Amino acid sequence: MQLSPAHHDERLTAPRSWWAIAVLTGLACALVMLPLGTLPLLAGLVGGTALTGMLVSSYGSARVRVVNGALAAGEARIPVTALGEPVVLDAEEARAWRTYKADTRAFMLLRSYVPTAVRVEVTDPADPTPYVYVSTREPEALAAAIRSARTEAE
Repeated sequence: MQLSPAHHDERLTAPRSWWAIAVLTGLACALVMLPLGTLPLLAGLVGGTALTGMLVSSYGSARVRVVNGALAAGEARIPVTALGEPVVLDAEEARAWRTYKADTRAFMLLRSYVPTAVRVEVTDPADPTPYVYVSTREPEALAAAIRSARTEAE
């Protein structure tokens, strides 16, 4: 299926190391249950791994899309007509905007395990949000999709 230039769809998934930590948490739960016998040990292993896996999955699976004239970042839906020019941030600049350059009023879909990002100024005068910061593994493609969707909307 050919996507239009104004379309972008990306899922930010947790790194493999987080899944290894989920398994190790399950092993720790199993060791805690070890004095109670074999069945509690297995229940601790399965339950601890499953619970930690669900937490990793829920936090680690943010979705970033540009579709139908809107930027959808996590739970936020922002019309591209309310956005300015997107700025691609490399790893160093993205870290700066996550830390000392950050504005507390900004909307940030931040995932620390994704080094690059896109920052887009919010141009709607009724919105107090100064900019949108979105972690993305494909910053050039996301910026191009936002630009294309803005052009189509005008």
